[in-house]
Amino acid sequence: MFHSSKQYLLYNLFQPHATDLRTLCISSYRLSHTVFYRASHVQSSVIMFLRNLYRNTVNLSIRNYSANKCKTKVPKILITGGLGQLGVECARYLRCKYGKDNVILSDIIKPTEEIVNDGPYIFVDILDFKGLQKVVVNHGVDWLIHFSALLSAIGEQNVPLAVRVNIEGVHNVIELAKQYKLRLFVPSTIGAFGPDSPRNPTPNVTVQRPRTIYGVSKVHAELLGEYYYHKFGLDFRCLRFPGVISSDPPGGGTTDYAIAVFHDVLRKGTYQCYLKPDTRLPMMHVRDALRALSEFLDAPNDKLVRRVYNVTSMSFTPEELTAAMSKHIPDFKITYQPDSRQDIADSWPQVFDDSEARRDWNWKPEVDLENLVTLMIKEVKEKIATNGKLPS
Repeated sequence: MFHSSKQYLLYNLFQPHATDLRTLCISSYRLSHTVFYRASHVQSSVIMFLRNLYRNTVNLSIRNYSANKCKTKVPKILITGGLGQLGVECARYLRCKYGKDNVILSDIIKPTEEIVNDGPYIFVDILDFKGLQKVVVNHGVDWLIHFSALLSAIGEQNVPLAVRVNIEGVHNVIELAKQYKLRLFVPSTIGAFGPDSPRNPTPNVTVQRPRTIYGVSKVHAELLGEYYYHKFGLDFRCLRFPGVISSDPPGGGTTDYAIAVFHDVLRKGTYQCYLKPDTRLPMMHVRDALRALSEFLDAPNDKLVRRVYNVTSMSFTPEELTAAMSKHIPDFKITYQPDSRQDIADSWPQVFDDSEARRDWNWKPEVDLENLVTLMIKEVKEKIATNGKLPS
């Protein structure tokens, strides 16, 4: 390629300018101008070499630039279990980021007209593997967000169904993601820990051994996903969420008292809590949960030391939450009547250690307890008013 040591030296001199297309064009023009018009003492063969080098490098950089642009295409995302606790809000959040038609919401439930108008919605049964294959192929899916699951308290009431949905369903989506090389996100939970786990704080890696079928199924999903990552190179990603608080009605989880209290207090002025007043649990507003999910999905693989991370925003007790609420709603009554959910809560973390997520992909929560209360009062009032049930 090089006819003399001088040509080799000149090539290495100009090569650093070829790392960026715009810089290359400007720098190469300036350098070629200097060589072509001011360096009359340079041999004509060297000048010819520089002209050819300039043209060839620009052409190569344009091709590389175009290829890189193609690689950064917007992902097509499928959300399973989309009409559950997080699905609808997640779809709205990601549609704002990636476009309405690039996020497909799915479930086995008939959607409302509002959900249909928001963007693509299709029927998907996660226990039907061939049906899942058709959806992935027909819609060109790149990322799969798997929300389908029975939550803690509901799962304890129907263990066989929880095994089918929470375990068999995960088997299907993991095998599907492996087959079609999808990026797969499966949420986990504080419920993946048990009474033998350290509770304050609960680190990212520790003994788990949960005592609910919900928790057992989540540990199963974490380990199976990690196995497929190491064995087959599956791009599996999982966040252990704390209690996620939004204005949607409670869905049967143990931490859902922190949602129900806003709905009942704003409707009736009273709330009966099924946990003891000093039961401390990690919590997170849905805004932080969705931002964590999105940032984690975007994180480069080489930044992820693990495939499963704890994330959280705060920890509080029912007593602390209602005290913060009383600054905005002075006259309401709360009583306590612990039920079977107290036993579940007593086996879960009190404070979540998410330092590894902060270190590896710069996770940082934004909504604290005071902000959460302000947001929830506003959002729940709006939701109740829309349904025509807000008390005067």
